[in-house]
Amino acid sequence: MKFTKKLTVAAIATLLSASAVAAQNPTFFRIGTGGAGGTYFPIGGTIANGISAPPGARPCDKGGQCGVPGLIAIAQSTTASVFNNAAVQNGELEAGLAAADVTRSMYLGEGKFEGKPHPNLRIIANLYPEDLHVVLPKGATIDNLGDLEGKRVGIAQAGSGTQVAVLQMLDAWGVNRDNMDEAELNNSQSAERLADGQLDGYFYAAGWPVAAMVQLASTKGMELHSFSDADLKKINDIIPAYIPSSIPAGVYEGVDYEVKTPAVSAMLVVSADQPDELIYGITKALWNSNTRKLLDNGHAKGKQITVESSLDGVAALGVPLHAGAEKFYREIGMID
Repeated sequence: MKFTKKLTVAAIATLLSASAVAAQNPTFFRIGTGGAGGTYFPIGGTIANGISAPPGARPCDKGGQCGVPGLIAIAQSTTASVFNNAAVQNGELEAGLAAADVTRSMYLGEGKFEGKPHPNLRIIANLYPEDLHVVLPKGATIDNLGDLEGKRVGIAQAGSGTQVAVLQMLDAWGVNRDNMDEAELNNSQSAERLADGQLDGYFYAAGWPVAAMVQLASTKGMELHSFSDADLKKINDIIPAYIPSSIPAGVYEGVDYEVKTPAVSAMLVVSADQPDELIYGITKALWNSNTRKLLDNGHAKGKQITVESSLDGVAALGVPLHAGAEKFYREIGMID
């Protein structure tokens, strides 16, 4: 009897130990963002921080992290929208930040992605508007995008949603790779080339203020092209996801005028293969009061990321919500 009892106690101790180890096993969750000089990277980092609660972390009610228990989310710098969506589709990333227009085109397999649908893409939330910055050297102006013909132009990096949209816009004004000297560069590289006189202008869509442009404006100086209302309508007709927006005066040093420009929504995208309960927990953590504080005290665009606007434009986009996210929004009454 004593021997049997000892075995039983030992077995129980082993099971308890195994359970404790299992409870400590972390779940890693990679979020594709963008270049370090843009907006996706800092916003993605804030979201990763908000939804994480590593094993052994202090509980939320005791001043610790208030994310999903056992989750370690990591923001990874990438070439942005196209890369992120492809990586989510292929299982190379669990989630990513991506522009709404590119996400729709890739999900449906239309436009540039004709015949190459990405059916695994799902939405967790609409985040914030990404304003198109058409950056010019200090003192330079253009009447419209057609003036960039024959110029040295940064069209954003390959794999970015900005490049896909910009090439469509330029084509409407008769400008293409054949009649301009294009450069495929990230935002920081473009700002450096412009400052050195190697570019006549460059494009970048991001939530303002953009770190690389803040530095450019405060050192060499820069101008931003402000579109006419007619040109904004023309762009909206070409790419419906790009809607009229504006960058307020004073966002960048020396740019003391309002800049009318098109903007597209940034989305938090995830794979349909991710477990419903995990995405439910992540969505819930994204909108808790702790993450709210992180968003409000981080990048300026964080204040525009709200649960109230989390479903704006999602139904019309044609890309489904993830079932776990949908469950959360139903619980709080945002979906009937």
